Amino acid sequence: MEKFSNRQIEIMEAATNRISKFGIQNLTIKTLAEDIGLSEPALYRHFKSKNEILLNLLEYFQTEMKSRIQSIPFEPSATEGDKLRKIFHSQLQTFSDKPAIVSVIFAESIFHYDDRLSKKVSEIINMMQEFVNANVDTGQKNGTYKKLIGASTITTIIVGAMRMAVLKWKLSGHKSNLVKDGKTVLNGILKMIENK
Repeated sequence: MEKFSNRQIEIMEAATNRISKFGIQNLTIKTLAEDIGLSEPALYRHFKSKNEILLNLLEYFQTEMKSRIQSIPFEPSATEGDKLRKIFHSQLQTFSDKPAIVSVIFAESIFHYDDRLSKKVSEIINMMQEFVNANVDTGQKNGTYKKLIGASTITTIIVGAMRMAVLKWKLSGHKSNLVKDGKTVLNGILKMIENK
């Protein structure tokens, strides 16, 4: 993991809090400096721009997500469906606990002018697709999933459906139960693809 100074982590956390409360469009260096009692020039010593703060936030989340998913303990008897449920439970719980990260990941429309931010969001989405695709591929090979449609198509359906669940939760102002709704959607898809 890229090593961040305590002050940089403090700034990223303050940015996350501001995004949670007021939305990503209300994140400015001026307001952020006020939030943590720093002058703007002092803040610029730690990050060159607002986009650099966002890029580092995404980098931090991506590294955390990778190590968190890779260290999920699976029972020896777990099916591929059980593993997928655990992966998404972990991911959706993290989003519920840190809704601001969802605001950053789903802000790709305002990132179109910054290739580095767009690329980082793409990397995060692709990483999730790789975890899901590996799971589906294994499940099809060992017979726990049907082979009616290819692994990449099933992956697109699962990741797309989960993105939709997250978006609905975000648009509801985080009032719906993301973990419960995501679980319902995933269980529905698994019912269609599992050999039972």
